[in-house]
Amino acid sequence: MKTVQLPQNHPSGLKQVRFGRSRPKPGFPRFRLSRYMVRTALPAPPASVDYSPDAAASLSNVYLNQELGCCVIAGGFHVIGVETGNATGGTPWVATNDQVIAQYSAIGGYVPGNPATDQGCDEVTAMNYWTSTGFPDGSKLLGWLEVDATNQLEMQTALDLFEDLLFGIELPDAYVDPFPSGNGFTWDVAGDPVAANGHCIIGCGYDSTGIKVDTWGMLGTMTWAAVAKYCVPSAGGALYVLLSQDEIGKGASVCPNGIDWSTLLNDFNAMGGNVQVPASPPAPSPAPSPAPNPDGSVSLAQATAWATSGFAGRYIFTQDQAVATATSGLSANWPTASKPKS
Repeated sequence: MKTVQLPQNHPSGLKQVRFGRSRPKPGFPRFRLSRYMVRTALPAPPASVDYSPDAAASLSNVYLNQELGCCVIAGGFHVIGVETGNATGGTPWVATNDQVIAQYSAIGGYVPGNPATDQGCDEVTAMNYWTSTGFPDGSKLLGWLEVDATNQLEMQTALDLFEDLLFGIELPDAYVDPFPSGNGFTWDVAGDPVAANGHCIIGCGYDSTGIKVDTWGMLGTMTWAAVAKYCVPSAGGALYVLLSQDEIGKGASVCPNGIDWSTLLNDFNAMGGNVQVPASPPAPSPAPSPAPNPDGSVSLAQATAWATSGFAGRYIFTQDQAVATATSGLSANWPTASKPKS
């Protein structure tokens, strides 16, 4: 695995960084995001999005990628950091060094204390592991999709709806020589990709210039032209969106008709997933019961009807959305006389 020595007193505090991404082996079945985009119903994405502020504690963590070729593991942990940070308003999940090593061992075959086994890994093997076995925080992916790195709209849609992109990339030498001095760097088209510079980074936002990327604990921008050049199979690269239950719930809430959600979930199940897919169209929820009982009591049937009244026509929710919907239905219908006094 290639090591890059950083200038003395580099602002990151690092003395070196490591590469470690290898090209995925051919033959893995995979799905493309474009298959599920209903373009006639897809709203235009906003001009810019940025999910990095609430994930700062995770994105600034190098996750041992200065010592080990574990950039793919770091990339996956950064994705979870973005998801959890934005779900909690700024408290992202941050992995421990032991968790980094354990996943690098499980996915890449690394044996602690044996440098010969520090051989990196590929992102497809890692994504399949995170789908079947999961992350150390207990979460799992529902699945992952390939994204067309030459299609700016598709990349913007993925970031807007799902908050992440995972890059498998072979960097040109100009990206690390000279090495970025810190946050705010820009990577543009800069020569040919170099196979020895295999790396995994994530995207956590975009603007008119390109995608906001996180690498080795630094935030910068990779221009749209650079993504189109280096994140395609002909350059040894690839681009993916990782999908958890909460990310799909968020996307379905923002864009209920722009993605063919039922087909997407059925395809994930065909690959070994276990996602509940609704009937089409979804069965309507029961209407709220007309009135409380004369004595002010509430039956189980009434409470159930009130709690589920807001679910009609929707079938994908994050946990927080489901709790809020049920609470709203109960609060709106619960008889005043039965409410506890404050």
